[in-house]
Amino acid sequence: MITVSNVGLRYGERKLFEDVNIKFTPGNCYGLIGANGAGKSTFLKILSGEIEAQTGTVHLGPNERMAVLKQNHFEYEENEVLKTVIMGHTRLFSVMQEKDAIYMKENFTDEDGMKAAELEGEFADLNGWEAESEAAILLKGLGIGEDLHEKKMAELTGSEKVKVLLAQALFGRPDVLLLDEPTNHLDIKAIQWLEDFLINFENTVIVVSHDRHFLNKVCTHIADLDFGKIQVYVGNYDFWYESSQLASRLSSDANKKKEEKIKELQAFIARFSANASKSKQATSRKKLLDKITLDDIRPSSRRYPFVGFTPDREIGNDLLRVEGLSKTIDGVKVLDNINFIVNKGDKIALVGTNEVAKTTLFKILMGEMEADSGTFKWGITTTQAYFPKDNSEYFENSELNLVDWLRQFSPKDDSESFLRGFLGRMLFSGEEVLKNASVLSGGEKVRCMLSKMMLNGANVLLLDEPTNHLDLESITALNNGLINFKGSLLFASHDHQFIQTIANRIFELTTDGLIDKQMTYDEYLESAEGQK
Repeated sequence: MITVSNVGLRYGERKLFEDVNIKFTPGNCYGLIGANGAGKSTFLKILSGEIEAQTGTVHLGPNERMAVLKQNHFEYEENEVLKTVIMGHTRLFSVMQEKDAIYMKENFTDEDGMKAAELEGEFADLNGWEAESEAAILLKGLGIGEDLHEKKMAELTGSEKVKVLLAQALFGRPDVLLLDEPTNHLDIKAIQWLEDFLINFENTVIVVSHDRHFLNKVCTHIADLDFGKIQVYVGNYDFWYESSQLASRLSSDANKKKEEKIKELQAFIARFSANASKSKQATSRKKLLDKITLDDIRPSSRRYPFVGFTPDREIGNDLLRVEGLSKTIDGVKVLDNINFIVNKGDKIALVGTNEVAKTTLFKILMGEMEADSGTFKWGITTTQAYFPKDNSEYFENSELNLVDWLRQFSPKDDSESFLRGFLGRMLFSGEEVLKNASVLSGGEKVRCMLSKMMLNGANVLLLDEPTNHLDLESITALNNGLINFKGSLLFASHDHQFIQTIANRIFELTTDGLIDKQMTYDEYLESAEGQK
């Protein structure tokens, strides 16, 4: 268990936390959420001791061990992969080193023998005899094969290093586990393995993630960082989101009788309690949900941008025909004889391990790159808007403020008031609209690119990883906007919930071509699992 008492932290005049009091208890997984810049990662660093709070204390239970997912991917370059994982248990690794150093001595004394016997006892108590096999199992689950276990970390790819550092954090079943964006750079199989691991993990987990599906799968509680405080709620992310929306509606309806509000709350809890039954933690979670009162749910101060795509013209039936597209880049064939037809109402997710293949297909369809062979033809009723994975060319060296930057892409109304109002709905208010476009953060650039697309009035959207750099609020708004979009859509994303709730068709890009599945993402994953 980890106990936080009266913790506070300020940077100059800016207050991140004040009088934070929480007990994180064993058997629970806490999803720490908050707007970008709210201080989620900073709070994890306070818990781990990397940063010292200005007020208050953090107390770890006696003889308990904390593990943290390391963010420095180059910290262990000269260490072997298997050894790097075991280094996650600092005391065990220290005992192993001391023990080996004694046995390497040429002049082995009686005193050395006594010390070695003492270390051997501690080694056994720390489950040292199982250390290598446990480390190997963790690595295998995350997709790091035995052929890599004896290699040095410097020889691994970036995504492989991330998996090794995650295995390091999970090694030895720590009493408290702190994970900051653990699904970043993980493939779907590794994420599913991690979800299962955490669902069955019996100790305390505190996790920061922008992956809503992941938070829904593993979290028993949500720790909401808002107003400089952290409020803990029972349930997963969807329960927190829906309850905060319900609280906003109830609080704004001052004339509604309390009895009616209670009935609405009871119906809401009953619905989520039923959904919770799919999880291993369901029984205890359901009991806690049933105890929630009207005063336990509070409106959030979160601001959600408005994301809505309205086509200027209705789309016809003949949208896009692709025949025999192939493309080789730097000697590697990334697209091989790709054939498909896009129909009215299709919302297509591009999936597969080759990121370059997806981006290349988008660029060819938008005329930014030529195919080596094959053809494609857009229907005469279609207009396209494109969200590229790399948007840097739109912002670098720009001397324009946001109003003037957006004015370039406004075909209907380029008045100051219209553009300011549009930017305001995308959370750029007041003097923020006069910021130089070249100094925007990653998330702000994405919101500007989405604004550009919305002004386009296109009836076909192509989006390459649009959720990158966005916070949970913006991801939710974009997700809802694309669900409600009346045109057709091709998109690539690693966000499970984003794909599942939007796509009605899956394109899997493989080395042998394209596999077309008319199904949801969950159905696609189940079918892929069944074929193994």
